Amino acid sequence: MSNTYGDWLKAQREAAGLTQQELADAAIMTRSHISHIEAGRRIPSEEDARRLDKALNTGNVLSSFLPGKNDGTIADFFEPARQLEQQATMIREFALNFVPGILQTERYARAVLGPAFPPKSDAERDKHVVTRLERAKILNDPVTPVVWALLDEAVLHRPVGGPGVMAEQLTHIVRLAESERIRVHVLPFALGFHPLMESMLTLMWFEDQPPVAYSEALRMGKVHDSPSVVGQLQSRYDLALSDALPLKESQALLRATVKEYGHHD
Repeated sequence: MSNTYGDWLKAQREAAGLTQQELADAAIMTRSHISHIEAGRRIPSEEDARRLDKALNTGNVLSSFLPGKNDGTIADFFEPARQLEQQATMIREFALNFVPGILQTERYARAVLGPAFPPKSDAERDKHVVTRLERAKILNDPVTPVVWALLDEAVLHRPVGGPGVMAEQLTHIVRLAESERIRVHVLPFALGFHPLMESMLTLMWFEDQPPVAYSEALRMGKVHDSPSVVGQLQSRYDLALSDALPLKESQALLRATVKEYGHHD
């Protein structure tokens, strides 16, 4: 992305006589986050931009001129993660209840995004679905990013949109796995407790910056760039993955579940 924004931030910070750490402290951010924004590798969230404006006394410039500013079809708390998702060379997803956004079909996305509260108009729902499907276009590249999907078995059996929608959605995942575009593993119900039961998790790696993690719960999401926190979350993912079904067994379970949904049509 263009680095005009990052260059301007750096100029304002230096004009104020602040180090990256001092600005980070004033804006309640991490120094590495400031560094990545200045280098053009990250776009701050709207809340981060507002805090930077306040810390630098720049009015609302940084919050008003965010590159690719959110048009309202992405939750504010997810926007920083979406920007990183588009830059990642490797993505490892863990899904607790829903199919990860980048793997969703149009009908599944409509079923997830449709019954929103407060209710949305048909036009608003269509915009949200289009935005969701735009994210999935990162899979059009046959190689990058490398994607692993770790799915709690609950994802397979929660009939979002009904049997027909689920059969189509799981078939889509199977085809991506069979073509070796993604790897998919299922954490079976029989496992009981596993280290990722608290929330969904996305791990992302990049060519030119350290890895980050994104965790999300109900109307809350956070990008983690602290090396110690990211390392802990990677370890949790690795532990859960070690207990998941192997690749071929996971694909077989997905196919069997597709047939079960077919019997309900």
